[in-house]
Amino acid sequence: MSIQANIPQIAALRREVGERFGGPLTTHVHFVSLTDAIEMELREHISPTTLERVWGYSTRHYDTVSRRTLDVLARYAGQGSWEDFCARLKDEAGSESDFFTDGIMAVSALREGTRLRLGWQPDRVCEVRYMGNNRFVVESVTNGSLRVGDTFSCMQLQLGRLMYMDCFQRAGETFAENQRYAVGRENGLTLLEVVENGEQ
Repeated sequence: MSIQANIPQIAALRREVGERFGGPLTTHVHFVSLTDAIEMELREHISPTTLERVWGYSTRHYDTVSRRTLDVLARYAGQGSWEDFCARLKDEAGSESDFFTDGIMAVSALREGTRLRLGWQPDRVCEVRYMGNNRFVVESVTNGSLRVGDTFSCMQLQLGRLMYMDCFQRAGETFAENQRYAVGRENGLTLLEVVENGEQ
């Protein structure tokens, strides 16, 4: 059985596996090391190329992940199975559940100051902070052409869909009216998660 790779539960699993691994997962060598760590602890083998597919590092752009792979990764992250991992996430969802449903996030329901982590293939990741009035500012960037301090407007975010940054303003440059920046042209957003909730 295979599961769509762009769901938020898999994004959460990647994050927890990365935290457990304790190092970056951005090159083939890193995934070889993760394979070794999993084998040493669980006596289970997942090839580096399979792990690269889960992290979106593969250039072949796979859309699904096998249930067995997710079960092993969930066990490495400290859960009994993929199903157990998803059940725990559901229990912990709390305040996120009112504006984040089926991979869709309504910006109008975000609190000012909320920080989000966004990702798209092949290895682009950025964190943005919500400033209110459907406007965001970029706070960190990994492997992308966005810059810290860039600002943009957006009404809705959705996993697997192209993301348009409207009224895009490059940090330190003169505002260009109606400038638009698009990310995730091939497979849309592959990562969409709340890093920190804003003020009540």
